[in-house]
Amino acid sequence: MADAAVEFLLENLQQLLLYHVNLIKDAKDHVERLERDLRLFKSFLKGSTKKRRREEDSLRELVRQIRDVVYEAEDVIDVFVTQATESSSRNRFARAFQTPVKLLSIAKEVEKVGAKVRDIYGDRGKLDFATLNLSDGDPDESQAPVPRQDGVVGFEDEAEKIIGFVKEEKDKLDVISIIGMPGLGKTTLAWKIYHDPDIQYEFPTRVWVYVSQEFTKKDVFLSMLKQLLRPTEDMYRKNDQELAQLVAEHLQRGKFLIVMDDVWTSEDWDKLIVALPRWNKLGKVLITSRHEEVAWHVNHNRGPYNLRFLTTEESWLLLQLEVFGKPEWPSTQIEVLGKVIVRQCGGLPLAIVVIGGILAKKYSASHEMSAKVKAWDKVSESVSKYLTEEDPQRRMEKIIALSYDKLPFHLRACFLYFGMFPEDFEISAWKLIRMWIAEGFIQPKTGLNLEETAESYLEELINRNLVRVDKRKPCGKVKTCRIHDMLRDFCKSEGGKDKENFLQEMKKTDEGDFEPPISNVLTCRRLCIHSNVSRFVSSKPSGPHVRSFVCFSREDINLPSENCSTIPANFKLLRVLEFKPIKMTKIPSDLYHLVHLRYITLSITLAILPTAFSKLWNLQTLVVDTTSRTLDVKADIWKLLQLRHLKTSACTVLPKTGKASKEGEKLQTLSTISPQNCTEDVLDRCCNLKKLGIRGRLSLLVEGKSGSFESVGRLRNLERLKLVNDTFPNPPSEGQLSRLPPTYQFPPKLRILTLADTFLDWCHMSTLGLLENLEVLKLNDNAFNGKNWTAVDGHFRNLEVLHIGRTDLVIWEASAHHFPNLRCVQLRNCEKLQYIPIGLADIPSLQLLDLYRTECAAASALKINEKKVLDASTRQEGDEQTITAVFKLTIFPPAV
Repeated sequence: MADAAVEFLLENLQQLLLYHVNLIKDAKDHVERLERDLRLFKSFLKGSTKKRRREEDSLRELVRQIRDVVYEAEDVIDVFVTQATESSSRNRFARAFQTPVKLLSIAKEVEKVGAKVRDIYGDRGKLDFATLNLSDGDPDESQAPVPRQDGVVGFEDEAEKIIGFVKEEKDKLDVISIIGMPGLGKTTLAWKIYHDPDIQYEFPTRVWVYVSQEFTKKDVFLSMLKQLLRPTEDMYRKNDQELAQLVAEHLQRGKFLIVMDDVWTSEDWDKLIVALPRWNKLGKVLITSRHEEVAWHVNHNRGPYNLRFLTTEESWLLLQLEVFGKPEWPSTQIEVLGKVIVRQCGGLPLAIVVIGGILAKKYSASHEMSAKVKAWDKVSESVSKYLTEEDPQRRMEKIIALSYDKLPFHLRACFLYFGMFPEDFEISAWKLIRMWIAEGFIQPKTGLNLEETAESYLEELINRNLVRVDKRKPCGKVKTCRIHDMLRDFCKSEGGKDKENFLQEMKKTDEGDFEPPISNVLTCRRLCIHSNVSRFVSSKPSGPHVRSFVCFSREDINLPSENCSTIPANFKLLRVLEFKPIKMTKIPSDLYHLVHLRYITLSITLAILPTAFSKLWNLQTLVVDTTSRTLDVKADIWKLLQLRHLKTSACTVLPKTGKASKEGEKLQTLSTISPQNCTEDVLDRCCNLKKLGIRGRLSLLVEGKSGSFESVGRLRNLERLKLVNDTFPNPPSEGQLSRLPPTYQFPPKLRILTLADTFLDWCHMSTLGLLENLEVLKLNDNAFNGKNWTAVDGHFRNLEVLHIGRTDLVIWEASAHHFPNLRCVQLRNCEKLQYIPIGLADIPSLQLLDLYRTECAAASALKINEKKVLDASTRQEGDEQTITAVFKLTIFPPAV
């Protein structure tokens, strides 16, 4: 993709010229000239719309030339820097025989690339640049988010029929199938049934699993078990057969509903049926699939339920809700145009939703109704011109392409990057955003850092209905997201070698080979592989141009020691290395030569992070998952001037450091570190830290015997703090904290606080209640201990989310005025809690009360729900204008 390649190379050259000019001293003049040419490229590409690039041959060819020459320049510069770094690190004896011939030849290569750039711009007079204005509504739009409708439109009759099937009595396990083409709404209908109140009441045990085309039995069975019982480390060590048996045993008795979304083949079903008790006549399984033969295979007595298209009225309603958030048209002209556009979508829900994303942006971009009508009229013309296909699936593909054409410059690469993730994959927003940043897709905005800008990009894609939210954090930000299969297929197709040469997925064929052939890796820019990884690595692939190697395999991969160095040795220009599923028993030395690396996740069995990691001077995000309880960081991370995020799964001991300096000032995430590192010398370096995790014997920190909590309090920008009291090998209860630090020692901007295994007395909640900016309080397992908690007046004035994990709390006394802004209460394994204060029902902002295995308090939760419903109806009858949040109650297992 030319746009993203130019942006990244420009940034890369600027970093080299400012901070590492010693590495390019033999080619500095050429690099400066190339940098100037690239600025012209950037201006040109921003001025050429995607639509015009598709329609005008001369413009399309010029853009292709720009992309190719930029890729070539990027390769030359990166190889030059890699070799210069290796040259400078060799010993004096080796350097004595090292002549500058190769460096000079690379400098000449850079000059050639610069000449190509100037040649292309020498032809610019042949193009009419006046035609390149953004006149077709394709500019960067930065309006407020459009209204979203999360309800399900249409299919009421379909849902009623299938709910009837689900409630039928049978003499053995019953399987119901929903069949239909991609984008028709199979998953949406299944979700509607899964959350139907009657179904929730009838089936206390409900499980939802995504199957998809590529899955592992272990992954599916683990997903089921996580929804059935509390996960344990032993569970993850079991094999497929043991997990299947555990699932079957848990479902042997009682009613249950299992939804298996996106089952591709009959063979896939045969692999999964072993975990289901066939003779439990109270059990129901609902599957969705594209293929009718799957439905007949899973239940030859019932056969498939073929999903229909939306009716005209349902289609209009769906568009209204997607664009306006309510079932009405704002004007007659908009109504006429809207109905014309919807008619072109042929009753396909996904098509309407994607078109709705375009129309919503157009509608919110103008204040005058005449401008809105004009914008919609242009979309209507585009749709009529674009959708000439009669086949519904081809029409859907055309609509996705139209939506992509309308994307502003800064979102195109971000959207195509979703093709790097597996089908039906729950994508971590935290990872996605850091990978975008490492790729250079995110450019700073005034008043926002890179992460905040990337979050706004993700929300834009969500508001355009190209990505959907899977889970949100308590604070409202996206936690995980997903992309529809058809949209993912478009990303892979548009980003493929024949078009943008942006990404390539490696997949194994039925014959056992890879598609495309492994030889194609030689020309790839980004590579993803999510299955048969060991075989791929053992084939010794080489990717001299590959910048991203991404693996989200659904099963762990234990590489033989002889293959551990294959990826770093054969992919020398990597910027992104995401291979957490690949377990490494040693870190290959070749890894430390990946000087362009900006993002890496590692899974190791080691207790030490070697000194050589200090060589990765471009590193921005380092995530280390280790089987060890502790991680001793030998690398001088303070020399990694670009490092923004350091996350580890262990209690991490950082290297000793001298007096505080600017080294470390870009760090935003540091989690989790040992209490002994909470010193002035360490934390004063991290002046911009936003998230800090501390794990270890916290009593030493609070009492000042190891580190100092005062140093934590001096982190003026810290917003998130997690404190885990780890007393291993002693039991957690032996490390009970006698107190918390005084309120003034906590960071002033602290919004989110998490505590675990601290065993504090409930009287110390008064300390936390005085934290003025605290919005989210997560009291994980054994954070507080004791039978009684009585809330205190004047505390928790801004608290919005309260999470309480495993505790022995019995009596909780509180009223609405104790938590005036509370939105969400989550109670997990509070098995002794007798009741939830009924006064919480009077909090106007309360939206969610979520109970998990907190059976004794379920009755009081139902009373709160009744009071909320009654109050809402009373206000509605009285036509009161008080704004009150919509309330939702969830209880698992359901209260009968």
